[in-house]
Amino acid sequence: MKALIIGGAGFVGYYLTDHLLNDCGWSVAVTKLENEIIEQDNISIYDLDILDKKAIFAILNEVHPDYIFHLAAQSSVSLSWKNPALTIDVNIKGCVNVLDAVKELDYKPRILLIGSGEEYGYVLPDEIPINENNHVRPGNIYAATKACQNMIGKIYSDAYQMDIIMVRAFNHIGPRQSPMFVVADFCKQVAEIEKGLREPVIRVGNLDVKRDFTDVRDVVRAYSLLIQKGHASETYNVGCGNAISIKEILQRILTHTKVNIKVDVDRYKLRPVDIPLIEADIRKLHDCTAWNGIINLDRTILDTLEYWRSLLL
Repeated sequence: MKALIIGGAGFVGYYLTDHLLNDCGWSVAVTKLENEIIEQDNISIYDLDILDKKAIFAILNEVHPDYIFHLAAQSSVSLSWKNPALTIDVNIKGCVNVLDAVKELDYKPRILLIGSGEEYGYVLPDEIPINENNHVRPGNIYAATKACQNMIGKIYSDAYQMDIIMVRAFNHIGPRQSPMFVVADFCKQVAEIEKGLREPVIRVGNLDVKRDFTDVRDVVRAYSLLIQKGHASETYNVGCGNAISIKEILQRILTHTKVNIKVDVDRYKLRPVDIPLIEADIRKLHDCTAWNGIINLDRTILDTLEYWRSLLL
């Protein structure tokens, strides 16, 4: 099988590339922005701006993939508040360009569109855990763009008989993740404190919210299974099915250090709106693929902390 990963230079792209190459044995091509670097071997690499539909079409014709994983996105909730126009351009216009380019091909590759559990937004207490038929009530700009992407994907799949599967991925974490995301941020701060590079104070945002965290290495396994076994026009939650508070995440991180660290709320890390609880119902995913997460949260946290420690050696 031949896979094309659009937006393969990022956190998830690295692990998905590795999984498809080494665990699935597929041929893999990836796209990246011109200024991004991919150091993985045995793959074809293309520079691509997904706002350029002609460039997308040219790469599709050259690669001729069986499977397309659309990972390219502006995926930071925080940045989406600061730069909504960029988030809309990349996440909506970029996705439409990809789908239009695929629609013009003379064959029908399978496409996996990666959305977010953030799409569900303001979830009512009796809606937890959230299944795929739940109302979406996006509470931030990023979530709104991903909800729109999901609707567009279903419309294209139904109207043009395209083979498109949609995913709502909940929080995924692990080594190599950018510190603009909470677990990587905490681990990076702890590693810097241990090295004496900053004062022994960890700066945090809202610790009371609860999120559904899954190791990125488990998430990419779910993606590869879904693109093989998922049903066109359908949406699947990908998560662990168990929410945990940011406060408990921080406590678990701090158990792995002997340094005394003070916790201080940084108002710049607080969001204009924060959804209190997001937790996935993953029965549809399991029923379709038999997927289960195999990497527990404590291992993910320690692996992430060790990654940041290794960068400071």
